[in-house]
This record gives sequence, structure tokens and C-alpha cells, in this order.
Amino acid sequence: MTDLDVTSPAIAARAPVDRYARWTGLATGALAAVWLFPLGHGDGVLYAIPAFGLCAVAGVLAGDALTAPARGTVRTAGLAPRRVRDYVPPRMTRLLAVLAVALMAVLATAGAVASPDDLGRAGRELTLTCRGMTEGHGPWPGLAYGLPMLASLAVATGACGWSLRRIATRPGDEQSRRDRSLAIVAAWGIVVSTSLLGAATTAAGALTSMTCDGAAGTAANAVLLPLALISLVTAPWMLCTVCSPRAGWHRRAGARR
Repeated sequence: MTDLDVTSPAIAARAPVDRYARWTGLATGALAAVWLFPLGHGDGVLYAIPAFGLCAVAGVLAGDALTAPARGTVRTAGLAPRRVRDYVPPRMTRLLAVLAVALMAVLATAGAVASPDDLGRAGRELTLTCRGMTEGHGPWPGLAYGLPMLASLAVATGACGWSLRRIATRPGDEQSRRDRSLAIVAAWGIVVSTSLLGAATTAAGALTSMTCDGAAGTAANAVLLPLALISLVTAPWMLCTVCSPRAGWHRRAGARR
């Protein structure tokens, strides 16, 4: 296959468009979250979280689409095919994959035990009975909230997977491919981390507020609270990576030497 001999000035000239698109996506996501947050009955928080993540993904994808590959001297290269896994950060990707599986498990379990709220809307509350007393608490991440989260995860996964394949196969320099792949994975990680943070904290808060949860509630919180803590650390990490990927730092440092 052929590749391009791209110089550092050409790469630097493309950086602002990509960076501004990412920041625009984050800003749009923040505005969408602020708009959705005040919705009543707890809807706002759980809808604002995936909306922010999807806007972050859209910003990274827009930056990649608006930035054409740099042009330079065409040279020959090896015939080994480029693979997506050669460019994604392995440790970050594995961590986010584990968190994505945990998110699906939390939402599936919460959806299975969810009950209608006091307005009769299904999947929005947890109702427990003990000692002849019935108590309910919401919001609860049942299917009413879980389905939008799963839908946003599916959309983000498909969009990011398509973009990673596009980055790996199109012309360009190796460092730019790694930089953009890192940003794409981090954008997907925002969706995963923020959604898991919202689902885990909401479920843990509901269980903590109830007295009928018993040993099952204690065991559930022993899983939910660590997941929420991990997501609380991972979400800002992914956000900082989208704003300024480490691959970009390494590239600029190499250009100065």
C-alpha cells in the first residue's frame, strides 16, 4: 500500500480544526445536559448523562471528518494490512470494555426488579415489601431510563467503531492515526463512564434510602459503589483525553526535539 510522508507543520496546521470540533461537541453536550437536567421525576439526570456523552462522540467524529488527511510526498510502504487494534490504546480499551459490560449488567438487573412509579409509569421505581410494609423509591434505573442509556451506548459504539476503521485504513501518518484513535476511544469512554456513574449512583442511592433492602441491598451496594467510584475517576480522565490526547502531547514533544 502507499502512505504519505507528512511533515510536522502539515500536522500542526490540521490540529486547530480537530481540537475546536472536539471542544464544540463537549460544549454542546454540556448545554444539552443543562437543558435536560431540570426535567421532573428524576428524568433529567439520567437523560442528560447519555446526551452529553453522545455529543462528545459527535464532536470527535466531526473533527475527524472535517480534517482532511495531510498531503505530502507519496512513498511506498509495506503490504501488511492496518488493523484497528494496532492503533487503539489496549489498556484503556480493556478497562472501558469491562465498564461497558458492568453497565449492561447493572441496567439489566435494575430493569428486572423495577416497578411502576406512583403515576403508573413502568420501570421508574424500586418497590420492596418487608414486615408487612411496602416502600418505594425513585428514580430507579429500570427500563424507562436504561433503554435510552443502552441505545446511546449502541449508537456510540457503532459510530466509534466505524470511525476507528476509517482512521486505520485511510492515508495519513502513524502518529495521527494513534492520536485520533485515542480520542475516539476516549469519547466512547465518556458515554460508558458517565452512563455507569449515573446508573450506579442512582441505584445505590435508592437502596440506601430504603429499609427493606436487607442483605441483598447491602451486597448490591458493595458492587455499585466501587463501580460508581471507578466511573467517577474514569469520566474526567476520558474528558481530558478528548480535549488533549496523550498521543498529541508525545507528537508535539517529538517535534520540539
